[in-house]
Amino acid sequence: MTTDVFLTRTAAFLPFSPVSNEDIEEVLGRIGGKASRARRLILRSNGIQSRHYAIDRATGQLAMTNAQLTASAIRGLGDDIGPVDCLATGTSLPDQLMPNHAVMVHGELGWPRLEVVACAGICLAGTAALKHAWLSVRSGDARRAVATGSELASAVMRGSRFEAELEHKLEALEERPELAFEKDFLRWMLSDGAGAVLLEREARGPLSLRIDWIDLSSAAHELPVCMYAGADKNAEGGLDGWARTDAADWHRDSTFAVKQDVRLLNDNIVRATLAEPLAAVIEKRGLKAQDIDWFLPHLSSNYFVEPVSRCLDEMGFSIPRERWFSNLARKGNTGSASPYIMLDELFRSGRIKPGHKLLMFVPESGRFSSGFIHMEAV
Repeated sequence: MTTDVFLTRTAAFLPFSPVSNEDIEEVLGRIGGKASRARRLILRSNGIQSRHYAIDRATGQLAMTNAQLTASAIRGLGDDIGPVDCLATGTSLPDQLMPNHAVMVHGELGWPRLEVVACAGICLAGTAALKHAWLSVRSGDARRAVATGSELASAVMRGSRFEAELEHKLEALEERPELAFEKDFLRWMLSDGAGAVLLEREARGPLSLRIDWIDLSSAAHELPVCMYAGADKNAEGGLDGWARTDAADWHRDSTFAVKQDVRLLNDNIVRATLAEPLAAVIEKRGLKAQDIDWFLPHLSSNYFVEPVSRCLDEMGFSIPRERWFSNLARKGNTGSASPYIMLDELFRSGRIKPGHKLLMFVPESGRFSSGFIHMEAV
């Protein structure tokens, strides 16, 4: 026997004041004292105008851990949420390899004993955490559950992280600057933040969202790795993880930097994470575009707005732009936290009315996975 699950509260935490496009390189730091050749082009394409970093501008050092960011978002749910039975967290970049992110967040909160689960991944990690929390309440195993998504991307994007590689490859970089593009590209795409939601068995307050279903899928059976960290691609196109790499090479090759194959991304992201899985969802769920009042796509860049819109049109699933909601331009791309931060702003805006149906789309380019979440306001 299952029960309905209601999302009753949302919260988001974005560290420090917004960082503009003009100030971004001063905050992250230049590599080798030189301005990035790719920065202006990438910022012009992605449409992000401001974002947040957990960096102390006076020292250039991190001022918060990922666990602290996450705990701050959870506290934003309020101190009157009642006992929580399950905490599910998702992040791309935890503060350490072991122990897992969820127990570190639990330690920051100081809550009594409860189930804690950490979901790994990239953009979809927070959505996977939400599904675990949803299933816990839906099955009757938990009365209340909290799910989170968080990212501390600046931990691996500061200029100082690339100095060793720059010194080692100086001549190659001068002759072939594209060697560094897969790493430099993401320095201007990703930022820090955390979000949290509270799930319960009953609706509460002036607005609650009943979560009807959450569908996740992976295309890793047909596509290679596109976005990765803690590894380097080998001659065969596979990954050599950090454990198979000499420690002396970690700094020289920026092994722990976040990297992305941009060509592979552009060739496959819409088909593999939207068109094919959405077609399956439409058939499985009987989903109709005209029933969707709010479409919340997690977009890593404004560059993908038109391809996503065109794909929906070609599928006969057109959703007018006035029914889309995104805060990418103002809050930045915070990876697994982005869906939470986006939903929090809309949830608090007063624009969601009883009976409104929401469809959230969360793609991930790690090895091309995607998630769809359907909710209805009550």
